[in-house]
Amino acid sequence: MTRWRLMTAAVALGVGLPGALAGQTEPPLARAVAQLRHAIGDWDVTTRFLNADGSVARAVKGTYHFEWVVPDRVVSGHSAIPELSQRSGLLFYVSEGRGVIEMVSVGAEGQLWVMTGAMGEEVRMTPPVKGADGRDVQLRFTRFAVTPDGFESRMEYSHDAGKTWQPGNHQVFVRRPRGAGGAAPAGGGEPPGPVVEPASRTRP
Repeated sequence: MTRWRLMTAAVALGVGLPGALAGQTEPPLARAVAQLRHAIGDWDVTTRFLNADGSVARAVKGTYHFEWVVPDRVVSGHSAIPELSQRSGLLFYVSEGRGVIEMVSVGAEGQLWVMTGAMGEEVRMTPPVKGADGRDVQLRFTRFAVTPDGFESRMEYSHDAGKTWQPGNHQVFVRRPRGAGGAAPAGGGEPPGPVVEPASRTRP
């Protein structure tokens, strides 16, 4: 898997609500449910793909949409980056029994990405996946700068089982106003917010 394909494939995974907004004093399950509630709605997203030195190689614009499947437990969604002809289907859910929150993404290439983190935490990672070049690659996502109507996500990747990490992309999420195509929250009570999604395929 080339570096560019890796970065574009991972775009959809960048959503989630850090504990800074959910409140670290709340139990982990409550923080995880708050992440799901915050994700509900429509988002405009700017994705900046990064060079190895952290400089911006390319910036593209896209959208994310999330809605309830099972209130307070399972969210479905999709992401799109028209400039890259890229679309991904997403699931974002809490597994109380395993004590984790996960996002799953799949795009046109059929590569399934699963991002897992402890309930209510800010960092989630994928398991190692075999790339086209034969090397294992692992992704790490961190959300920060969270507000009720926006947040940022940083993706890094590793080829050595997490010993070292390289910059992948930086995403900025801005919630669409409800009157501009945004969806009202359902089944939750809290306003929608940041989401964690994986990406799909496409080369530019």
